[in-house]
Amino acid sequence: MPVDLSGGVLCSGNIVYDIVVSPVEEIRWDATTWVDNIEPHVGGNGANTSITLAKLKVPVRLLGAVGPDDFGRFTMDALRHAGCDTSRITKASLPTATSVVLVNQAGVRSFQHRPGASREVFLAPIPFHADLVGKHKHYHLANIFGLPGLRPHGGETLRRARSAGLSTSLDTGWDAKGEWLTVLGPCLPHLDLLFVNESEARILSGQPVPAAAAAFFQDHGVETVVVKLGSKGCAVFNGPTHFRIPTFKVNVLDTTGAGDCFAGGFLAGLHAGLDWMDAARWGNAAGALSASQLGSTTGLLAQNEFLQFLLTAELL
Repeated sequence: MPVDLSGGVLCSGNIVYDIVVSPVEEIRWDATTWVDNIEPHVGGNGANTSITLAKLKVPVRLLGAVGPDDFGRFTMDALRHAGCDTSRITKASLPTATSVVLVNQAGVRSFQHRPGASREVFLAPIPFHADLVGKHKHYHLANIFGLPGLRPHGGETLRRARSAGLSTSLDTGWDAKGEWLTVLGPCLPHLDLLFVNESEARILSGQPVPAAAAAFFQDHGVETVVVKLGSKGCAVFNGPTHFRIPTFKVNVLDTTGAGDCFAGGFLAGLHAGLDWMDAARWGNAAGALSASQLGSTTGLLAQNEFLQFLLTAELL
């Protein structure tokens, strides 16, 4: 079905309190290492994508959970400040999901993650009733692998979203449990748009290059596949049409959440009525801006400044 973002986006995903530490080049046990930065940031695939959408003037309602703690209050404040609809975020009994994010001088990161409240949400397929859906026309699932409760029935949730008249998208993320296609496979027939990075695409499909991986996902029911290529931009496979779009030159400080912000920027471009190629440019811009500052969403710009960045930034 056509991807329709005209009414905004319903987004399911984790909401995480990130503790970002940099620069960290090695871990030395039984020793003390001095670092330059230890900072709190809002994070999580659902939160990062939703904040990107909200900053780019896309109505977005985030579904997820936080804990009854200061970390939860911090993340909720950040989401509301960005303009996200938080009315369907529940309060779990477990602590807010938290990651310690170790970032080296090249901006590459390693996560130590506690799922926490994410374990208590999406324990059954989402019922897309009229009150939940509202005016939204699109459903985005941000990293099914990061949502323990949703892993067994992601396919059924996406089927229900389509039955409710919503177009659908999913951003894969990394599977720390190593179940990969066992979890994602049932989702593929119910997806209009799949976001996946290069290494995830290789693991999930068993194919060595993006084009072959995209063909694998399309053979399993996905109409459009977007492969995130990091500093090489992205590749879009829409039916028989495919193309690559370079990304923008920035000083990379932290790649945490850049893929989530890419997905948000891409969807925001579609909401703005752009074609696939220009939507990909919006995705690349959002991802590059995310990587230019510590924290997933710190570098994001409001819509006017974002559009100026698109016009003036140098391509890599």
